[in-house]
Amino acid sequence: MSINLQKGQKIDLTKGGGGLQQVMVGLGWDEAQPQGGGGFLKGLFGGVKPQPIDCDASAILCGENGKIIPGDIKQFCVYFGNLRHSSGAIIHQGDNLTGAGEGDDEQIMVDLSRVPAGIHKIVFVVNIYDARNRNQHFGMIQNAFIRLVNMDNHSEICRYNLSENYNNMTGLVVGEIYRRNGEWKFNAIGQPVQEASRLDSIIKLYT
Repeated sequence: MSINLQKGQKIDLTKGGGGLQQVMVGLGWDEAQPQGGGGFLKGLFGGVKPQPIDCDASAILCGENGKIIPGDIKQFCVYFGNLRHSSGAIIHQGDNLTGAGEGDDEQIMVDLSRVPAGIHKIVFVVNIYDARNRNQHFGMIQNAFIRLVNMDNHSEICRYNLSENYNNMTGLVVGEIYRRNGEWKFNAIGQPVQEASRLDSIIKLYT
């Protein structure tokens, strides 16, 4: 049975030798609908049809000190420009440019049994691509969530719905899978980032 998490809540993923290995991390969001025959979108964009909000989900890989492992970005980040980590343990399923449709908008697969020993934390983030130039922010997004699914039996392990007011924020640190005493755990974070039109703005939080 899936657990609905609150901000800051942590759960064990592998404690007790449950054998969990293959985890799907699903992230979803919807663009908020215009209000009252034009709404805030029309006001913001002067009646011109706005561009779709392009949210990008990424995984930032950190060492035991909580900082990214120095080197090429492809060694410490899995994102739309690097869909597969060299270890094969973390694989991004591809970029969704609009967030349209039900369910997960982007998915990242994690094989816990294959994560290199030097990686102690996998941080899942979402940012709005080119947000400032497009006058977009997370106050224009609704129904954002992260969920973890056990791919051995396709059962949802947990879900965290991000329901706070993220007005004027262009990025979110959504949650993290981390290693502690040989076990894997998940932490629901929901930390907004004001300037994240580019992924490297969030990466700098972990340098």
